[in-house]
Amino acid sequence: MAGPNQSENLQNVLITGASTGLGLALARRLIPHSDLRLILTAREASLGRFEELGLEGNENVHLRPLRVNTDTERREVVREVEDRWGGVDILINNAGVAYRAVLEHLKSEEIDRQMEINFSAPLQLIRLVLPSMRRKKRGRIINVSSVGGIMAMPTMTPYSASKWALEGVSEALWYEMRPWNIHVSIVQPGFIRSNSFQNTRMTQASKESYDDVDNPYHAHYFHMDRLISRFMNNALASPESVAAKIERVMRSKNPPLRVPATPDAHLFGFLRRVLPRPVFHRILYLCLPNIKEWGDPTIETEYREQTMAIRQPDKPESEVTTP
Repeated sequence: MAGPNQSENLQNVLITGASTGLGLALARRLIPHSDLRLILTAREASLGRFEELGLEGNENVHLRPLRVNTDTERREVVREVEDRWGGVDILINNAGVAYRAVLEHLKSEEIDRQMEINFSAPLQLIRLVLPSMRRKKRGRIINVSSVGGIMAMPTMTPYSASKWALEGVSEALWYEMRPWNIHVSIVQPGFIRSNSFQNTRMTQASKESYDDVDNPYHAHYFHMDRLISRFMNNALASPESVAAKIERVMRSKNPPLRVPATPDAHLFGFLRRVLPRPVFHRILYLCLPNIKEWGDPTIETEYREQTMAIRQPDKPESEVTTP
């Protein structure tokens, strides 16, 4: 058992979406550190994954159920950390969900859910932990954004919107919290070598469009699916390498506001800074895969046969915790 002085010196780290993907990689990386008390959260239905992966709770690792979009569960977790250990010192907003759809294929409730989980929920958690951080005059807020937060991606309209919103509020918070020595950082992963893209949610309309070669938006989904899958399968970055970046932000004395976490995030961030906006957008548009076929009502027989030959199986509609 840790003695009183040792316990008082521990930093309390609350991580959302810790049962899979980047959150799990980060949990595994931080567990060995004796100066941290981890509060690892996931939906109650996902808590069993910790045991399956050999991660068990102990005096410095606490597994807690948390649906980030549920106010009562948010309050319960934050209240426990405050009552038992003096409050959250480092909040890592990692949990998220990704809808894959063009704007025309989204219902109001799907837009609301995307923004609720990726944008509103992190804000509400931040709001709950700030009073304790301000009293102690120290703290860290780390929001996991995405390269989609600096450049919007077609067929990922609501996801890009949620990440852009998270970037904006994080920047405002960076200014607001400086007087209390509370550091705010946005970690921006791009393509990560994983199968997380397969877990994005398709709406009913987007799935029908993907399956129907005569649909006006079919080429959008078909070509973007192949492009993103190829980039993710060949990416240099991994959940473990991004987790290492997050730990460096945690340990840094004066962490930057924005932290590109993968090579492509560095590249796109650089291009957005140095290129005139019209040039930047024009280049990206021309680089979209088979862009001449997008919106073309005439589909060649060869294209039909190619599409049918490599059509993907139905993708599961499960929450993801990677950006």
